[in-house]
Parts: sequence; structure tokens; C-alpha cells
Amino acid sequence: MRDRVAPAEIRARLWDAPVRIVHWALVLLIGFSWGAAEFDQMLLHRISGYVILGLLVFRILWGFWGSRTALFASFVKGPGRTLAYLKTLPNRSPADVPGHNPLGAWSVLAILGVLAFQVTTGLFAVDIDAFEAGPLSDRASFEAGRQIAELHEASFAVLQVLVALHVVAVLFYLIWKRSNLIAPMVTGRRRFARDPGLTFAPWWRVAATAVVAAAFAWFVSKGLRL
Repeated sequence: MRDRVAPAEIRARLWDAPVRIVHWALVLLIGFSWGAAEFDQMLLHRISGYVILGLLVFRILWGFWGSRTALFASFVKGPGRTLAYLKTLPNRSPADVPGHNPLGAWSVLAILGVLAFQVTTGLFAVDIDAFEAGPLSDRASFEAGRQIAELHEASFAVLQVLVALHVVAVLFYLIWKRSNLIAPMVTGRRRFARDPGLTFAPWWRVAATAVVAAAFAWFVSKGLRL
């Protein structure tokens, strides 16, 4: 009798704390950065951008030596696997995938890529009066800095589209696939038909990665000068 496990009876750990903290911190900081720019609070906008840079560096590094569900190699699939997964979307049965599905994986990469572009262009951007400028703006001419500033603004529109699509996808899974993707990103745990047997990185690796990411963001904020 003990070998007979009912579907979705096992509540196992899925996401580690670093992934969840980075996820929700980026959600808050993207909105904060936009609001600070809209209200011409550029100091706060820059500080928020530096924190976002640190979080991005952490998440990228964590994608190579973090916990299993955080590893890019564990969830990024090729076009064939992604197309095969797309064909399963009309099926209302919730997927028992431990982590990002192939489609969600590309969404994660797209958002991280556009965010990285946003932060990088912000470092070189210059405003029209040359009063506000990124810490690396002295590496480019004023004209180049202005063009980069325009790219910085344009890429935010792309980011908004990606975020909107991400929200729509979450709602689709909640309503159509009957799979709550939000709760596991809050609690770190999800119900599975069987134990997925996931492994998680030790805390010393979390601390070391955080120190490297913070140091890099600080160094960039100083214009790459000690």
C-alpha cells in the first residue's frame, strides 16, 4: 500500500531561495526603476540599476554552478524539444516538469538578455543636457551616449512586452493547465506525482556568488576605477 502514491501527493522542494529572491527582487526593481525615471529621480534610478546589475550577474553565474533547477543546462532545450512541448499546450493536463518547461526556459533567457542590454546601455547613456550620465559614459562620445540612451529607452518597451507575455503565460497555466506557477516561486515547493530527486547547492556557494556579483556591480558603478 505504501508504494501506491496518488498523483500530485508529494510536495517536494523545487526552487532554492537564491532563484526566488532574484526573481521577486527583479520584479520590484524593474517597476521601481521605471517609476524613478518617470519622476526624474535619477539617483534612485541609477542605484536601482546597479542592484539589478548585481542580481543579473548573480543569476547568470548561478545558471552555471547553482542548484539543479537553476542551471541553464538543465532547462534550456533545443528547437525540436521546444516545438514538441508547444504541441502539448492544448492538453489541459498539468505538466510534471521539475522546473522551467522548454518554452518557459526561452522566456527566461529573453528577459535576462533584454535586462542585460538595458543595464549595459544605461551605463553608457547620456541625457540631452549631459547632466545625467552613466558611470561608463566617458568611454564614448556625447553623440554615441545619446544614441545609446535612445536604445536604453527602446529596449524598455521590449522588456515590457516580454513581461506582459510572461504574465499571460502564468495566467494561461493557472487557468487552462490548472498549474499554479506563482506559489512555488514564493514557497519554493510544489506537488509532484513522484519525488523529482532534485539537488541544491550549498549556502557557501550562494555567499561566494553573491560576493562576486556585488563586487562586480560596485566596480562598474565606480566607472571601473578603484
